[in-house]
Amino acid sequence: MAQRKFYITTPIYYPSSHLHIGHAYTTVYCDTLARWHRLKGEDVFFLTGSDEHGQKIERAAQTAGKTPLAYVDEIVATFQALWQRLNISYDDFIRTSEPRHHRVVQAIFKQLYDQGDIYKSVYKGWYCTPCESFCPETRLVDGNCPDCGRPVEEVEEESYFFRMSKYAPALLAHIEAHPEFIQPGTRRNEMVSFIKQGLEDLCVSRTTHSWGIPVPIDEGHVIYVWIDALSNYLTAIGYLSDEATYSKWWPADVHVVGKDILRFHTIIWPCILMALGVDLPKQVYGHGWVVLDSGKMSKSKGNVVDPNVLIDEFGADAIRYFLLREVAYGQDAKYSKRGLIERINADLANDLGNAYHRSLSMLERFCDGIVPAPGQPEAQDLELRQLAEMTVAAVDQRLAQLEANTALTELWRLVGAVNKYIDTSEPWSLAKDPDKKERLNTVMYTVMECLRIVALLAGAFLPETGGKAWRQLGLENYAEKTAQDLTWGGLQAGTRSAKGEPLFPRIDVAASLAVEETQPGDQGQTQAPSGKGAHKMSEHEGSKSSTKENEATLKQPAAPQQPASPGQPSAPQAPKTVEKQDDAEVNLITIDDFAQVQLRLAQVEAAEKVKGADKLLKLQVSVGEEKRQIVAGIAKHYAPEDLVGRKIAIVYNLKPAKLRGEWSQGMLLAASDDAGNLALLTVNEDVASGAEIR
Repeated sequence: MAQRKFYITTPIYYPSSHLHIGHAYTTVYCDTLARWHRLKGEDVFFLTGSDEHGQKIERAAQTAGKTPLAYVDEIVATFQALWQRLNISYDDFIRTSEPRHHRVVQAIFKQLYDQGDIYKSVYKGWYCTPCESFCPETRLVDGNCPDCGRPVEEVEEESYFFRMSKYAPALLAHIEAHPEFIQPGTRRNEMVSFIKQGLEDLCVSRTTHSWGIPVPIDEGHVIYVWIDALSNYLTAIGYLSDEATYSKWWPADVHVVGKDILRFHTIIWPCILMALGVDLPKQVYGHGWVVLDSGKMSKSKGNVVDPNVLIDEFGADAIRYFLLREVAYGQDAKYSKRGLIERINADLANDLGNAYHRSLSMLERFCDGIVPAPGQPEAQDLELRQLAEMTVAAVDQRLAQLEANTALTELWRLVGAVNKYIDTSEPWSLAKDPDKKERLNTVMYTVMECLRIVALLAGAFLPETGGKAWRQLGLENYAEKTAQDLTWGGLQAGTRSAKGEPLFPRIDVAASLAVEETQPGDQGQTQAPSGKGAHKMSEHEGSKSSTKENEATLKQPAAPQQPASPGQPSAPQAPKTVEKQDDAEVNLITIDDFAQVQLRLAQVEAAEKVKGADKLLKLQVSVGEEKRQIVAGIAKHYAPEDLVGRKIAIVYNLKPAKLRGEWSQGMLLAASDDAGNLALLTVNEDVASGAEIR
């Protein structure tokens, strides 16, 4: 039986400047899918590259006193360096300046011309050089480009045109017969509506610059971006040069693009392919943008977030995780440095990092660091094993549906279950009783085997972390493992672990943000990958705070605030630096006053939203052997499933009260700031629920 193939592409990015986090998202997303299909044993071809021609590059090179090729060489090198830092496992990096691509593009142009699908005429309209795009006068904003706000130029030039309108009926028929062709479905509807409004013929050559591929029948013209850039997907797999390779890989399984260039890939590109007699790609997925607080972020404006800066501070896998987890299927996602840090702390440090560090620490203490042979499993052991097996299938299903963020949600459900299993099975208690040695061995094996599966599943998303976790478990040859190794029981008893430092130490949010709350240009929205064609369709339409900060805080503690209702923590007052204040002014309390408040550690067993209340969650918690219900106003900050298994701090002796008809027996503790951010107070160590907080 022939090996299954998987051909995935990013757009090719325009080297007018360095890449931003939107480009990073697209490429990391494609890398995750490529790695997953390789793990499944499929033959994978993952393509990315750079779209290097055009008037904008030519002018920038002239200003820099360089040839266009020398100019783009330097910038393209930064692309490749970033992909190396993010562990992007591409199989080919194509550049449109390469001779192999020139030959294909000229052959395509010549074929379309010879069969009457390209003709010469005159184009007149408004042109934006920074965006490399034409724009109808009706779309101009105060006479400027609607995308970047810069002045446009009126141009009139002789051009060659592609008869795109000729292929509109066939394209509509294809979309109707293959609803999976354009994803998500909402964008498919947009594209269908656009086509039905009527397609105009497409300008496919320019005479105002020379940096490009010459038109083979008229060297006074250069071939414009549509045929030049889009054809890269064929060049890289041997179109017109290696029939066996081309036949193996085409059609592409999925083109992944930002929603801003979906029209180019689902209208222009399919029409060109139909004219060539070439099969269409199986699927085009237009994902959302990484959105910031104000305005649109783009390279032409210069207000971008540099992923290299984030990698320097947080590491590649932390950035990969944030982007993959935050961008939901087909939706935009918000980026802020604070949100990034809180995601790292909550998911990577508290959940994943804690699961490995505490488990490996217990293995060292209770089993001399050696994986024991399990005994007879009990119900909770079998339940966790079943969840691990279901998680493998769930991750595969989600990725088959291109839902990387929900695939991570499935994986983190298993991580949370491992932490909860540890809390309920209490291996530290079992270790105190020699008669429970077999039970301890079963628990520890179950935990370590789950963590082995987690490490292997995580590799597609977090390749460095997956490999590191694998090695801490005492295992080898991570890169050689396949989906067959996800079968339960693969961890051999007698394996000696190699616990190292925590996978993700917690970051001091205040200290990190004190350096700079946001990076320069951290405003607006990042358009994930566009390349030069981003707007082309318009042509036809950490550490502790400083000593001084700590001293200032000590000089005036925030006055205690009475909560509006049990379970809803109030926002603390911001500390102010003062030279001296009376005790009454700062609401100082005595140790006896403090002793009246009983704080305990509680384990969240279940959580759900309170019906009819947007802000309230209902938590079922265990405080030692006691079960309680707490209603808390944290629904805007936490999803119910993200809380299960966590150990939280609560006010234990607060008088019960009813909120929206639900009894609340205590109040959880959380920290919040003036910006509306909130984080629960939790613990990472192996402390049993019910423990007093002093």
